[in-house]
Amino acid sequence: MGISRKEALDYFQSNDLIGIGMEADAIRRHIHPEGVVTYTLDGQIDYSNPANNTTYDLIIESTSHIAANSGTAIILQGEVTPIHTIPWFKGLFRTVKQQFPTLHLHSLSATEILAIAKQSGSTIEDTLAHLQDAGLDSISSNDAGILDNAVQRQITAEDWLTVHRTAHTQGMQTTATMTFGAGETIEHRLNHLEKIHQLQEETRGFISFTPLSFAPQSPSASGFEEATAVEYLKTLAISRMCLDDIENVQSNLETQGLKVVQVSLRFGANDAGSLLLAKGANAATEEQVRQVIRDAGFKPVQRGTLYRTMFLN
Repeated sequence: MGISRKEALDYFQSNDLIGIGMEADAIRRHIHPEGVVTYTLDGQIDYSNPANNTTYDLIIESTSHIAANSGTAIILQGEVTPIHTIPWFKGLFRTVKQQFPTLHLHSLSATEILAIAKQSGSTIEDTLAHLQDAGLDSISSNDAGILDNAVQRQITAEDWLTVHRTAHTQGMQTTATMTFGAGETIEHRLNHLEKIHQLQEETRGFISFTPLSFAPQSPSASGFEEATAVEYLKTLAISRMCLDDIENVQSNLETQGLKVVQVSLRFGANDAGSLLLAKGANAATEEQVRQVIRDAGFKPVQRGTLYRTMFLN
C-alpha cells in the first residue's frame, strides 16, 4: 500500500486528526495538482420494484426524470428474482441505450452479477460479456461492505474480488467502496484496504474509491452507533494514504452532508460524489455543492462516471 499496515494502524490510533488530514491532503495535491474537485449527477432506480417486473416502461419513465434533471448516469440496482435473467437485463439495457444513448449505465453489483449468472446457468465471464454487449458500462460496488469474511454479510471477499477482477480483465472499469462502522475492527478495515490495493496493482481497473459510513435505520436495534464525522474523516484520509494506486477518492454527500464534504476535501478527497443520490437532510442543489467546493479553495467541475468527461458549467 501507499503506507505500510503499521503506519495505517498508527494513524487509526492517533488523535492528531489535523496531522492525518494534512498527510492525506499532500497525497491528493500530488495526484491532483490542478486544484479541481469533481462531482457527478447520477440517479438510482430499483429494477426489482414489483411494478417494474412486467415491463420496462416505468424504468424508462424514471430514467427520463433523471435525464431531465441533468443526470448523466443511472444506477440500476435491486434484488435478483427468477425473472431477472441475462435476457431480461439485455433487453432492459438495450432499451435504455436506444432511448438515452449518452447516459452511462453504472449498474449492478458483484452480488447481483453472481445471482444473474446462477439464475441463467452462466459463468461470470459470459454474464459480464452479454451485459456489456447490451450496454452495461461499469459496475457499482456498494455491496463491498468489509472484504473480510469474518464480518462480511452479503458476499464473500473472494467472490466480490473475482467479479471485479473479471470485469477489469474484460475491459470494464468498476468502482470500489468500503462500508465501515458496523462492528468491524480496525484490522478488518486494513484487510479490506489491502485487498483493494492488491487487485488495483494487478488490474488497474478501479476508477475510484469511496469510504461509506454505515447508517443503520435504527441504531438501537442494530447495536451500532453511527460513525462520527471525526471517524469518517480519519478513515477517508487513511484510505487516501493507503490507496495511492487509485486516482480518485470520493467523499459522500449522500451520507455526510455539505459541511463534512467540504472538510473532507482537505482530508484527501478530490471528488464530492453524486448530487442526485443525496436525499432528505443531506440533499443539496448543484450550486450549493459548487459553492462549498469553491469555499474550500478548489474549482468545481462536473464529471462523467469514469472521470473521462468533464462538463462546462
